[in-house]
Amino acid sequence: MEEQINQMPRIGDMAPDFKANTTYGPIQFSEYNKGSWVILFSHPADFTPVCTTEMSGFAVRSDEFKALNTKLMGLSIDSIHAHVAWVNNVKKNSGILFNFPIIADIDMKVSKLYGMLQPNESETAAVRAVFIIDPTGKVRLVMYYPLNVGRNMDEIVRALKALQTSDKHNVALPLNWVPGEKVIVPPPKTVDAMIEREKSDYEMMDFYLAKKDL
Repeated sequence: MEEQINQMPRIGDMAPDFKANTTYGPIQFSEYNKGSWVILFSHPADFTPVCTTEMSGFAVRSDEFKALNTKLMGLSIDSIHAHVAWVNNVKKNSGILFNFPIIADIDMKVSKLYGMLQPNESETAAVRAVFIIDPTGKVRLVMYYPLNVGRNMDEIVRALKALQTSDKHNVALPLNWVPGEKVIVPPPKTVDAMIEREKSDYEMMDFYLAKKDL
């Protein structure tokens, strides 16, 4: 039963819905997600050094996420009082406001729903999970980091832009792709399409691996 409770949503699954108390009041996740992308991320605990750098990193780039039609939502297994005190402490000491809701998951309900508890790492602290969820409520990307290694914010932003670019243009993205670089065109599915591709101006290693500018 425990394995089932801690089973994380997989890529392509619909993100489990929940209602939770946050630093911006009670939130129904499906309502928060409606019409926008959401990055849901967990941290092990308030008032800890690595978590402070990560949460500050999300806050500093919140305008960038907003421009990408993306909302942020944090989580840890701490009380709402601890969250608010931590937000206040960081704002006083650094001037950075955590301007996104942080779930007070004191009963571990959401952590278990999203498989954020890894018993061999910790049974009482959520690992550093990242879920990128699209406007339809579907899980599109999952990242997991251990308690002692901070996330790479540039990679989270890059992955989000890659997903949005792929959706918009029906393309795939190659290794280390960043916006402005060539994208991969889906391979042809018929002989006629293969022959037509050989006449194209795509950058081709072969007919099945072709790149183009957007």
